[in-house]
Amino acid sequence: MDSEDSGGSPVEPKQKKKAKSKTPAKGKESVLTQKSPAEFFAENKNIAGFDNPGKSLYTTVRELVENALDSTESVGELPVIEVTIEEITKSTFNTMIGLIDRERVDAALYGDFESEKAREKRLAKEAREQEKLAKIAALGKKPKEMSTTKGQKARGETFFRVTCKDNGRGMPHDDIPNMLGRVLSGTKYGLKQTRGKFGLGAKMALIWSKMSTGLPIDIYSAMKGQNYLSFCRLDIDIHKNIPHVHLHEKRDNNDKWNGAEIQVTIEGNWTTYRSKIIQYMRQMAVITPYAQFLFRYISATADKNVTIRFARRTDVMPVVPIETNYHPSAVDLLLIKRLIAETSKQNLIQFLQHEFVNISKSYADRLIGEMGPDFTPKMAVKSLSSQQIVRIHQLFRQAKFDDPSGDCLSPAGEYNLRLGIIKELHPDMVATYEGSPHVFEGHPFIVEAGVSLGGKDVKQVHT
Repeated sequence: MDSEDSGGSPVEPKQKKKAKSKTPAKGKESVLTQKSPAEFFAENKNIAGFDNPGKSLYTTVRELVENALDSTESVGELPVIEVTIEEITKSTFNTMIGLIDRERVDAALYGDFESEKAREKRLAKEAREQEKLAKIAALGKKPKEMSTTKGQKARGETFFRVTCKDNGRGMPHDDIPNMLGRVLSGTKYGLKQTRGKFGLGAKMALIWSKMSTGLPIDIYSAMKGQNYLSFCRLDIDIHKNIPHVHLHEKRDNNDKWNGAEIQVTIEGNWTTYRSKIIQYMRQMAVITPYAQFLFRYISATADKNVTIRFARRTDVMPVVPIETNYHPSAVDLLLIKRLIAETSKQNLIQFLQHEFVNISKSYADRLIGEMGPDFTPKMAVKSLSSQQIVRIHQLFRQAKFDDPSGDCLSPAGEYNLRLGIIKELHPDMVATYEGSPHVFEGHPFIVEAGVSLGGKDVKQVHT
């Protein structure tokens, strides 16, 4: 007998669901890419001191001032340097770039939006602070500035035009684009003391300008004896690390001026870095009493303008440093190979004598004799094998050499250091020190120091 129901269909067994595949999804294949130096520093701008708008404003001023000092000192010219920071409101900035201001439609969308309740709370707090300040002033004490409520001024709404003008060497007309629009290109790679070396500082100001405002920089330059003035407006192609020139022309130089003037527009924060920038200018006036500085801050509201003159106290400038050769104990394998590739000397003894300091002909003979039978004084220097170059490097690390002289250094000197401290700090007592040249791993250095007690701005602490 069948077990089926008489009017029903047979029961079909349930089908099992197919198990999902556990094979992991294939990720995207990694692609080998490379970055230009400009792109690397744009993404890691904190390495060069461009962490935030305030610090970027400070670092821009510092880099431009130090470039100006290097330029004037390199030609033995008493520095006359003018620094101007001009505040540009968001409305003015928009006009500069051709952007039309728009009225806010949804006010609550913005970071500086303040509700009615928050506004009442802020006003009450400000009233209490004003009352405290009035009581402090009534007691004859100097009141502190009122704190700024967080969020009152949104980030990105304040821009600054920074201008630095000097009376230094100037720049050759054709070299200007590469000197300021190509990261890690520069004229300071020789072995002598300079404030800058790697061709980065002023270019970082240009990169920050491109990142924060998108505006190019303007450069005016003239060299001594030139009857024309070079003008260049450029920015930088971050990905290719090449200058993008908007305008490059020669103009009349009726004033016979020589030097450089660089103008860059960046996002910044004067409020938080005001004291640091002014303190930096004062410190530079201390260590360079032979320089004349004019610092100006032009605010959007005239009552906040700042003008400070740092007068020259002396005409005595530090000795211009002499570019020198490498000390044998300070070189590595790569540097030895580069010097061999670039040398004009034919044989080994000439190479040792002329490409390094403190190796005389007789000492070069002794070194070559110590290197082994595979070396002779007259052997072609460009025929040296990798093993032979390693042997030279090992001997350089082990042999004795006289310390290098301090000719490649340019110390301020005790006289200038003392004058600078007296001029700016007006201390009750001052002491200065300048050591003799010393060497660390083949690199010469000089320690200079100044100490002062008392002065016009000393705060008295009562305990």
